[in-house]
Amino acid sequence: MADFGVLMFATEYSIAPHVLASAAEARGFESLFLPEHTHIPAVRETAWPGGRELPREYWNTYDPFVALAAAAVVTQTLKLGTGITLITEREPILMAKQVATLDKLSDGRVLLGVGAGWNREEMANHGTNYATRWPLLQERIEAMRAIWNDDEAQYHGKLVDFDPLWAFPKPVQRGGPPVLLGASSRWVYERIAAYGDGWMPIHQDQARAAAQGEVDYVEGIARTREAWQASARAGEPDFSIFGVGPDPARIEALLEMGFNRIILALPSADADTVIPLLDRYAAVAGAING
Repeated sequence: MADFGVLMFATEYSIAPHVLASAAEARGFESLFLPEHTHIPAVRETAWPGGRELPREYWNTYDPFVALAAAAVVTQTLKLGTGITLITEREPILMAKQVATLDKLSDGRVLLGVGAGWNREEMANHGTNYATRWPLLQERIEAMRAIWNDDEAQYHGKLVDFDPLWAFPKPVQRGGPPVLLGASSRWVYERIAAYGDGWMPIHQDQARAAAQGEVDYVEGIARTREAWQASARAGEPDFSIFGVGPDPARIEALLEMGFNRIILALPSADADTVIPLLDRYAAVAGAING
């Protein structure tokens, strides 16, 4: 059976995250994913990869970890995902604490979708150099894994460096929650094998494909598996795709390509708009899973 999740920019003008989470769990969804941007610079030159005018929810979204904590309180089984969180804009010791706390309080339900980001000006406001964003992301993930695993953790890299420290609680999920990389560049597959647990690309609509170039998901899954095996990683990588629409034929095609989790896109809107679409998605998921 395929896993089905939902994704929404949670804002003050959209359905509340805890209300959405409760409704999603009641309809049988496996997971809820929330994206993040700490802010959007009022003046920027970086083009949005979506190819259109940047939607206002990008600078209105709630902090995902606070919003997911609210979701955790009203649910029992729903997995709590970030889709995606920008590690390049988060201090790793503090983020390790936030993730471990959410995983502990939710009894091990966190899925950590991560990315390096696209907005140069946004990163610059956090003191992050766009040119070194991927090495920074890797070191911060490795540093957080050290904190999640070791009673006396330390990390010494080129961009992240700290001496032995104590940081509790540890996550319920041994070693920390699964880390899913949200990118589609030609380097991402080796990165997944090196320090991730799976691939979580964004689903391309026509505008995004035109702006970025079409992603070959079949090739991406195959190359991820090849890199995984070459690195002698145990187990199997996770293959999730987020931002998918309500077309059953497209969903079936994505599952046939090898994705095990389909994360369906919801608008950043009120309950009267979101709940009927949630019902529609639940019917599609139910029909596919039989």
